[in-house]
Amino acid sequence: MAEVTRKHSGCQESSLDHGVFKVEGKEAGVTYSQQSNGCLMLEQEATDNTELLEKGIMEFGCLHYRRRCRIRAPCCGEVFDCHHCHNEAMNHINIEQKKRHDIPRHKVNKVICSLCDTEQEVRQVCINCGVCMGKYFCEICKLFDDDTSKRQYHCDGCGICRIGGRENFFHCYKCRCCYSILLKNGHPCVEGAMHHDCPVCFEYLFESRNDVTVLRCGHTIHTNCFKEMRDHYQYACPLCSKSVCDMSKLWEKIDEEIATTPMPEPYQNKKVCILCNDCGAKSEVQFHFVAQKCPNCKSYNTRQTRG
Repeated sequence: MAEVTRKHSGCQESSLDHGVFKVEGKEAGVTYSQQSNGCLMLEQEATDNTELLEKGIMEFGCLHYRRRCRIRAPCCGEVFDCHHCHNEAMNHINIEQKKRHDIPRHKVNKVICSLCDTEQEVRQVCINCGVCMGKYFCEICKLFDDDTSKRQYHCDGCGICRIGGRENFFHCYKCRCCYSILLKNGHPCVEGAMHHDCPVCFEYLFESRNDVTVLRCGHTIHTNCFKEMRDHYQYACPLCSKSVCDMSKLWEKIDEEIATTPMPEPYQNKKVCILCNDCGAKSEVQFHFVAQKCPNCKSYNTRQTRG
């Protein structure tokens, strides 16, 4: 059976902003370009400060980001490597339930340099030792990351930083998320498609760091969860029950099985009402133990509603 996997742009951080601007300047001997939406990408010059700016690059950070700073959470005052580290720690099962919480990321206003331990206002270059705390820096999202191979960019529509390169994604304002440019003219729009939990693992999809697949019906699910579904022979969307891939070959096999399996005499004239999960048509059809076929779209992905 054919399958099309459709991925959205990975999530990095969250905030809200509508401005687009470009600013260039120098700070602590480094030239930076604020290309759009508050995101800074370091543009290093061949100066004596280059070695200092790159000191410790890719040596600090956590499982989520390579960066040379930590953040002080405005909600609880504790210091963490990143907002993911905060949320994992403060939502742990050992934390009293009423004390569990997520960090209000856009309100982060203090960072601590990992090299000199200087606490300061959110900025890209340490005010004390002059080291660059993140080669990629988004002032809106308060996001630092030395690993620019992720090709981070800030999306105004999503209000967060995403990865994969701005030129490879577009923002769908009905689905309210970023999708691969390959889907720009060919995806079914579902209002707020990414703004819900994965129907398999229940992780919030919009801010998930794992790949997400857009199903044929327009609903979204983690790619790994989708693969697990298929491994267990589940080929219907968990949300709307529509087929998630081309099932025509299977329908042909069911046709053959029904043709070679005559019904007992008491059931030969039995009629039932069905609803097709694929096209939504309601029909009255001949009952069969194996399955009921939709006369409209020829799908066997149907459910009996009466009879």
